[in-house]
Amino acid sequence: MAGEGVKLLGYWASPYALRVHWALKLKGVEYDYQEEDLPNKSPLLLQYNPVHKKIPVLVHNGKPIAESLVILEYIDETWKQNPLLPEDPYERAKARFWAKFVDDKCVPGIFATFSKVGEEQQKIVKEARENLKLLEGELDKKRFFGDTRIGFIDVASAWIICWAQIVEEIIDIKLIDAEEMPSLVVWFQNILEAAPILKECTPPKDKLLEHNKGFYKMLVASASP
Repeated sequence: MAGEGVKLLGYWASPYALRVHWALKLKGVEYDYQEEDLPNKSPLLLQYNPVHKKIPVLVHNGKPIAESLVILEYIDETWKQNPLLPEDPYERAKARFWAKFVDDKCVPGIFATFSKVGEEQQKIVKEARENLKLLEGELDKKRFFGDTRIGFIDVASAWIICWAQIVEEIIDIKLIDAEEMPSLVVWFQNILEAAPILKECTPPKDKLLEHNKGFYKMLVASASP
């Protein structure tokens, strides 16, 4: 595997890079990892992703692939072992739909609670909870979206639970209610327990909390008159 020349450009606190780490680990693909200093992006990152200049970027045999969901599909199509997407075309379409739903609806709501205050923040929190309830309904008491195994939606999206809990702790607003969303509450932990290899590349929650506290202070300071 290592001889195939697989390299990942990422950042330790990026959930989008974490997706790619998880997919590669589940597939058993050996890869080199390059940590990026985002304020001072490396020439390699600028070379391989000149359009968006963002991480993550997967480089396979010298060919770069950008955008994390695109990378996940590339990994699944290139390395056939331990498939992430279901075989059934309808189920594959559903997996893509819900992964995009998380990116388009859940993630913006969770992170927007950081940068808003007052009535505007309360409105965003209400919308975020409603979208998370829809996700809870789709998970429907299963341990994983892949049902008996970790699948595409799990790899693409389970990280939002950890990040939502961090946001909750920083701004003291509840996003995921244990009574209304019991399956979501344990989803992230279920995955780490089922696949300990994923825990190795998952940043500790306390380290992420401190990092995001610093990020929140910067946002508050920039928003102050």
